Amino acid sequence: MADTSNAGQGEFPIPIIVEFTGGLELLFGNERKHKVVLPARLEDGSRPNISYLLKYLVDNLMKDQRIDMFIMEDNVRPGILVLINDADWELEGEETYELQQGDTIVFVSTLHGG
Repeated sequence: MADTSNAGQGEFPIPIIVEFTGGLELLFGNERKHKVVLPARLEDGSRPNISYLLKYLVDNLMKDQRIDMFIMEDNVRPGILVLINDADWELEGEETYELQQGDTIVFVSTLHGG
């Protein structure tokens, strides 16, 4: 008889931490750290990735109407560094990175006025 004890494993919601620094926290209610729980699967059956997270953040957490300060052409605005578990997102596949339980995603604005 087949062991089905792992059936459905990984299909639980995905809790992650999202942090904003370098002034980006002002766009998100002046809160630097957010606990976010994402679905294990999206409507199309795929797993949530950074691209999905960006849309989720704008739709659910962003308090400021200046979306262009965070998103440009459906991607992170130039001048914003994205870290996935302390590694540059370019090393992880950028917006295609599939989010995992316990991930920490940090958005850092490198643009400063003055």
